[in-house]
Amino acid sequence: MLLDRIIGAFEFRRGIYAEVEQDTSFTTTAWLLVVVSAFLNQLGSHASGEVANWLISAVVGTITAVVGFAVAAFIIDRVGRGLFGAHVSFEELIRTLGLAYIWNAVGVLGVFASLFADLSCLLVPIMFAAAILLVIAWFVAAREALDLQWGRTLATVIPAWIIYVAIVIVTRIVLDLLGIGAGALGGLVGF
Repeated sequence: MLLDRIIGAFEFRRGIYAEVEQDTSFTTTAWLLVVVSAFLNQLGSHASGEVANWLISAVVGTITAVVGFAVAAFIIDRVGRGLFGAHVSFEELIRTLGLAYIWNAVGVLGVFASLFADLSCLLVPIMFAAAILLVIAWFVAAREALDLQWGRTLATVIPAWIIYVAIVIVTRIVLDLLGIGAGALGGLVGF
């Protein structure tokens, strides 16, 4: 069942988001998907030869990504309900956006790009495409949960996404200042 839902998210099956929106037992699973996807992404985006810095950066990046996810979901919830009268709960957004967040796991490919420099010319574009597909998946998932037209969905999700990216960027700057910043690919694709 979970694997079918993950495949459905990768295939952009709209019905899969409607399914998880209504499945109250999926909330914890959605949070776990966010944490695991964020960790895999951070392993890839912080990959380097210095194992201690790599792991510390990946853990801090994961925590930041999960906090950023929660803040973005909260903003989508407030804007959607407050400005556009969407009938949605925070938990419904967590379930739909959490499933869409699975696209973030593709960032783990950064480990291979870091280990095998010749592969980076192939893997970096794939990871960049996955980051774009993550944004698209968020729009599809949010639209399903919010039950708004596309224009209102975009107006709801874009501010949340900007805040999310700002949180990630500030964390990367702090990690760099502490000397435990991203690996070679961290500035390119790690959300």
